[in-house]
Amino acid sequence: MMRAFLVPIFALLFFGLSAPALAESLSKVETTSLPALAGTGPLSGLVAVQGRPVAIASDQAWLLDTDGKAWVRSDWRPTDANSALQGAIGNGQHAFLLLGPAGGTTTEQVEQLVLGNDRLSTSKLPSLPGPLKGARAAATADRLYVAGIDASGKAILFSIAPAAAGAQWQAAAGWPGDAMPTSLAAQTSAVFVTLPGADGERILRWSPDLGWQDKGEVPGRVLPESARAIGQAHVIYLLGNRGGSDAAPKMMTYQTITGSWATLPASGVVTASASAALDNGLLLANPSADGTGTAFSSLQVQSSKLLLKWLDWVVMAIYLGAMVGIGLYFYLREKRGSTADFFVGGRSIPFWAAGVSLYATNTSSISFIAIPAKAFETNWQYLTNNLVAVTGLVFVAIWIVPLLRRLDLMSVFSYLETRFHPAIRMLASALCIVMQIGSRMSVILFLPALAIATITGIDVVWSIWIMGGFTILYTALGGMKAVIWTDFVQVFVMMGGAIFAIVFIIYHLNGGMPEFVATAMAEDKTRLFDFSFDLTKATVWGFIFLVLFDVVLTFPKDQVLMQRVLSTKSAREAGRSIWAFAAIMIPGGFVFYTIGTALFVYYKDNPERMNPLLPIDATFPLFIAAELPMGVTGLIIAGIFAAAMSTLSSIINSVATLASVDFYEKLAKNPTPKKSVLFAELMTVAVGLVGIGVALLLSRYDIHSLFDVSIELAGLLGGGFAGAYTLGMFTRRANSAGVAIGVASSIALTLVAWSMDLVHPYFYLAISIMLCIVIGYLASLLFPAPSRNLDGLTIYAKSDSNYVKPVAAVE
Repeated sequence: MMRAFLVPIFALLFFGLSAPALAESLSKVETTSLPALAGTGPLSGLVAVQGRPVAIASDQAWLLDTDGKAWVRSDWRPTDANSALQGAIGNGQHAFLLLGPAGGTTTEQVEQLVLGNDRLSTSKLPSLPGPLKGARAAATADRLYVAGIDASGKAILFSIAPAAAGAQWQAAAGWPGDAMPTSLAAQTSAVFVTLPGADGERILRWSPDLGWQDKGEVPGRVLPESARAIGQAHVIYLLGNRGGSDAAPKMMTYQTITGSWATLPASGVVTASASAALDNGLLLANPSADGTGTAFSSLQVQSSKLLLKWLDWVVMAIYLGAMVGIGLYFYLREKRGSTADFFVGGRSIPFWAAGVSLYATNTSSISFIAIPAKAFETNWQYLTNNLVAVTGLVFVAIWIVPLLRRLDLMSVFSYLETRFHPAIRMLASALCIVMQIGSRMSVILFLPALAIATITGIDVVWSIWIMGGFTILYTALGGMKAVIWTDFVQVFVMMGGAIFAIVFIIYHLNGGMPEFVATAMAEDKTRLFDFSFDLTKATVWGFIFLVLFDVVLTFPKDQVLMQRVLSTKSAREAGRSIWAFAAIMIPGGFVFYTIGTALFVYYKDNPERMNPLLPIDATFPLFIAAELPMGVTGLIIAGIFAAAMSTLSSIINSVATLASVDFYEKLAKNPTPKKSVLFAELMTVAVGLVGIGVALLLSRYDIHSLFDVSIELAGLLGGGFAGAYTLGMFTRRANSAGVAIGVASSIALTLVAWSMDLVHPYFYLAISIMLCIVIGYLASLLFPAPSRNLDGLTIYAKSDSNYVKPVAAVE
């Protein structure tokens, strides 16, 4: 079956290299005329509040009605006798007024413009720390930035979180020199300012960690207040000619990651006396033709539809059908009367298949989509985790896995019952179930659904249902054997598509491989190691710290991974499966990070091929949809499916195993193997449906990086019971009471650290495990030492003949 599936795959890959990438813009601009405002002089401000345009004159304001058909005069006045409006800015939802002394040109006060019950009002923010000349401002969802020249003639940047209790202005050093800013824009955690120069305007970027960086020339003259952030990595500008001619301004996007400019298609911009952020574009104001009022228009950026061709659907259908076919094959072949057959594949899986399955399970859609996006946005710094993790896997293969495999477990938490107490087992198992569904399954379901929605136009909700439904079907049919052997096929599909994508991108660069290498080196995109001691960043020390806890100390409690190890024929084979896993991890990691770097180089050369409305996590799916030829697109979507479904099926099967072995068989009266398998099959469907529900909930939020979210949730939920396993395996003194205190304390204290945003999310898991170990051990000293025989349950076991069989072991 696998050979028949792979032959057409490689034929498609060969064919795909000859297909050229397109050069047209993927976006278009729709221009809409809005009602004119008669009898007004020049406007002193133009903003949008909660998506409603507001036109401001020196002593009067108008609000566009909800139908967008007429302007309504407001009884709110923008200024009083002692103040003058120096500017108005907003992001389309939140708007702010810059105020200064009447008759002056400086800004000393900022007020937020508020809309409630169709009435405008203002809310004062704290006064600026000092007056600013030439002040410009920019707003994000939760922060306001104001920049200008202070009383000493130096540039300065102020920022504030307007909605925070007791909010106060924070000051940062301004850009070099004393040039007055022509615009200010805030995108994610960075600020972009344009400044006049001898050869034209330049754009500078500021971030808290890197300070000010010169990002090159602006291809035109920035029109006042026309800069606004859009999406997660773009800024829109209206640019006139540098010479100040009357030619129509251009609407352009600046890509904040690649630093490239792209001109949007003809937007209908004739002139603009004022502009403001509105929805996914700009609101423009101009004097009316008869000179007695103001005319308005809306310019909105829209994405082109990228739909699959017939051959793409055929390739995807073949892939999905093959996966269900494998599940059906094992369903018909196995009698399913034994829990060992359904949960651990009858303990007959070869070590090499288990090793490949371990890699497939560990390499989810997070690897296929979010890691290329992370490398596109930053560098290879997170790849350090893979390199360090291999050393941790060596320890696991030699010391931990053989010990647990000899115990013949099906649920890894059976160990905690034998070592401590049934309540510890059930608590740890429950936490594991919540973590797998909440921090992994939902994210892994949502990411490929995002890719499908980007490529096919199918709604994300339907995409999640399709992905989840097929995975539930073949997992429920085939049990662990179907999961492992589908994993094996999926690794080839996944890696084949990923490698082809890299080759395709480099092949279509104007400068080929030399350009790829030169650009990556110049932009520091392959930076791997950060040896700083900054706990707010992902450093080498953080990864070493993490691997110690995340691999060495948590591998034993990871039911999803350990279930493959427990499916092998012997303790020796179990250790070999870990070696096979480690051998694939490093080259596999380089493949996915190289995709992100290749995408950076490609889109730096072809910025018009980016969609400014899509999130950063959709970068690779966008490339797949827009640039790859028919058939190959379907193949790589199948690779995305493979990356997700291999992990999803593993999680569903493992959680169903835990629910059956740790809860049903412990709580039900007279459970039989047949009833346990039936319960596990039902739980497979139930777990899949719950995961789909959480993924649907996740899809309602605008999340910057799902890769970071998955790490954060795993740290908050997964550390406590990992610490319990560590105390059990590496100490003789730990007891059930002390471990229970340690687990509860670690979860509570880690949540406190998370609420205070003290460290990088990568540290949460390690902190939680360390707290559980320290508190759990110290608390154990307050209670009597364990009285049961611990031979074979710790790394200090005396001999192989004295193992205490866990109650859930298979004889």
